[in-house]
Amino acid sequence: MFKYLAPALCLLALPAFAQGTSIKKMDGALDNILSPGAKIEKVASGFIFVEGPMWKDGKLWFSDVRGDKVRTFDPKTGKVTVILKDSGGVKDAPPTANFGSNAMVTDKDGSILLTRMAIGTIERMDDKGNLKPFLSKYQGKRLNSPNDLVFTKDGALWITDPSFGLPKMDADPKKELKFNAVWRCADGKLTPAITDMSQPNGIGFSPDGKTLYVSNSQPDMYLRAYDVGPGGKVSNPRTIIKYPGTAPDVPDGLKVDSAGNIWTTGPGGIRIISPQGKVLGQLIIPETVANIGFAEDGKTVYFTGSTSLYRLHTKIAGEIPMYYRP
Repeated sequence: MFKYLAPALCLLALPAFAQGTSIKKMDGALDNILSPGAKIEKVASGFIFVEGPMWKDGKLWFSDVRGDKVRTFDPKTGKVTVILKDSGGVKDAPPTANFGSNAMVTDKDGSILLTRMAIGTIERMDDKGNLKPFLSKYQGKRLNSPNDLVFTKDGALWITDPSFGLPKMDADPKKELKFNAVWRCADGKLTPAITDMSQPNGIGFSPDGKTLYVSNSQPDMYLRAYDVGPGGKVSNPRTIIKYPGTAPDVPDGLKVDSAGNIWTTGPGGIRIISPQGKVLGQLIIPETVANIGFAEDGKTVYFTGSTSLYRLHTKIAGEIPMYYRP
């Protein structure tokens, strides 16, 4: 979430094969996930740094973190619509800062929970961009800059809360918490489930809900797994993969498919990793990909790649979010 790229001049109206993309097969099991002739498309462009893809009611919702907007993409028409300006909570945010909104997730009532990085809150948003308070503090202290969200089958909301939305990150005077937590919110109670990761970012669960995956962006870059017990208690932390390279291309968002494979962004593109930790393939995209979202019938996956949205069709479905509205 650090590379600044100048926005393109226009938005693409129609999908096109994305030049500079490729699919690198590293294990034969990748053929169970992607057809050998699968191609990555570029479906929209003209943004600054896009994030937080979420499918809802026939459209892809996403954040332009540095453009400070929430937008939708309609795959039937190619139209991109601005739903919310100043999405991070401050006016006239500079395009070089991570002040905008980030992840979104649909709640059980059909409303959208939206992370607002600049002001350290999660707010409830309707389809027209109207906002209501939802979550902003823990024991009277502001959250850092909520980043990613996922509901589990028991209705609990899990949240990663790094410090990317604070101008000086961990050294910022506005930072009130001593840690950058992975939170669990259930029955109106917010609990820090993990506090020893330096910058937790992407988050997801195995299809049976028994394994939690969290990516750490910096300074150490890795994907970690935890066992999840009753009441959301986590244990047995272990590293699934360590990433080569350095910032600004860091591990960011992740998603899990219905077979339990982890699709994780990171240096060098998107890795598809088996539940046993084997890298099955790598999707090469000529921009920094910040996040991933399964959409439509679950066999369409979108990638938020800095200035552009990319799309790929799969043979197996992604793990569908708890309150999914196709």
